[in-house]
Amino acid sequence: MDTVLAFGPGWATMTALISHTSFDSLDAYDTSVFWGQVLGFNEDPDDPNEPGHEECMIFSADGAQRLLFIEVPEGKQVKNRVHLDLIPAEGTRDEEFERLLGLGARTVDDRRRPDGSGWVVLADPEGNEFCILRSDAERAT
Repeated sequence: MDTVLAFGPGWATMTALISHTSFDSLDAYDTSVFWGQVLGFNEDPDDPNEPGHEECMIFSADGAQRLLFIEVPEGKQVKNRVHLDLIPAEGTRDEEFERLLGLGARTVDDRRRPDGSGWVVLADPEGNEFCILRSDAERAT
């Protein structure tokens, strides 16, 4: 027997798709460069991001994921309500943590545990928090 969860009128026949995730930034270009290095995302070669652009978008290799950085006049004030949780594409959480620090991230909260579980909360150069979790291989052991 299939179970259908009812979330509201018309939920099963009508959905929305995420176009992209947007981040407010003081410097859209620099922030897009940082995240491009973190995620291996690239800009659109037909519409390259440049210093001074008020909006800069980067894309995953397959184009399925997009991040848009939009310049706003105010700096970050409080904790993010939404953040990215990342896992290493290769290597370990701790190796990825060190790589991210080298790119300009800073540690906000180290939640790693002695048994190897846990995560680290980081912030990008503009203060947007994100987490680095253990890799799939680390979690499998």
